[in-house]
Amino acid sequence: MARSIRSSTLETRSARLRLPVSVKPTFVRVAKGLGLGYRRNKSGGVWIMRVADGKRGNWVRTIGAADDFAEADGGDVLNFWQAQDQVRSLARVDRAGTAEPITVAHALDAYEADLKTRGADLANVQRIRAYMTNGLAGKLITLLAARELRAWRDGLIERMSPASVNRTCFALKAALNLAARQDERSISRRAWQEGLALIPNATHDRNVILADGVVRDLITEAYNDSREFGLFVELAAVTGARPSQIVRLEVRDLLDGSEPRLMMPASRKGKGNKAKSHYPVPISADLAERLAAMDRLANAPLLTRPGGQPWKRSNQADPFRRVARACGQDPAEVTMYALRHSSIVRQLLAGVPVRIVAAGHDTSVAMIERNYSRYITDHADALVRGAMLDLTPRDKPKLAVIG
Repeated sequence: MARSIRSSTLETRSARLRLPVSVKPTFVRVAKGLGLGYRRNKSGGVWIMRVADGKRGNWVRTIGAADDFAEADGGDVLNFWQAQDQVRSLARVDRAGTAEPITVAHALDAYEADLKTRGADLANVQRIRAYMTNGLAGKLITLLAARELRAWRDGLIERMSPASVNRTCFALKAALNLAARQDERSISRRAWQEGLALIPNATHDRNVILADGVVRDLITEAYNDSREFGLFVELAAVTGARPSQIVRLEVRDLLDGSEPRLMMPASRKGKGNKAKSHYPVPISADLAERLAAMDRLANAPLLTRPGGQPWKRSNQADPFRRVARACGQDPAEVTMYALRHSSIVRQLLAGVPVRIVAAGHDTSVAMIERNYSRYITDHADALVRGAMLDLTPRDKPKLAVIG
């Protein structure tokens, strides 16, 4: 165990309170390249960690409040000896020299790089950054407390649905877990396991299912907006694919012929790398003919916007709101995803096996059963009734009514 450093200037609160209020901290050397500093403020001092970066520079971080006016608790308020221990535990030393401990912002950067490497959805990290505070972003993950993460999570409830809060917290936990795997010995996951716990019963069945007539009206109105947007909406309705998948379709993904189909890019949802990058989705010969582009490169986008630019995952939202409103639908309820939900339910009610429905919509049987169980039950009820044992007598005489 490392020997504690003595300092007559800093080790007692009475000695520290004799120091002048100053922006410049007073430092003592704790180990090679490692210092503990104290900065006196009017309302009480704070402990500061200083680490040499091996390049004739250093970085500093505030690690906690000094016990000038409050009793030390070993967490937010530290005495001189506890501050030394905290500095040593936070210092990450490897063969290359002293490295900076990981902040939440560093963890998000590493998470983004990991998502790019795996070809996963970058919206996972973008969702977190949209609501991340500067104070939390600069916090060392080894100093994270469950209560501050819980407060951040609860603050999201005022800005999004509980289900969206859970998705955001799940993504942040993934980023912090990735960082923790780099140093399992000194990083505890307890703070975010407790502070970012998912909100129970947050997922409700909000899937909007549209009648086929409404779907046809939406497609027609989309073509009135533009031919390009009409193709986008029709493709979403026919295939049930997510907008984020449709925008990644390339010319070579269209396989025309007697039985035309699209090789739909797999979604970037879920964990790890998917076994298949594309999966086949049948389409009509008429739609295939309108999608065909003879003079375009194989890797060109299959669908483009009216100006010729490729679609992005979100810039179809505004035109679809116009289309929904023109069809007498509430744009807050009827979004592009309603076409996906309707496609899934249409196939379930047509008797397509759940496993095939799941494969054709790039999801799992478990997700289908969880989100569309009511429709599966309705279909199962009809099947069971058709196979019920009928005990009605076949030769029961008909009774004549005499009046």
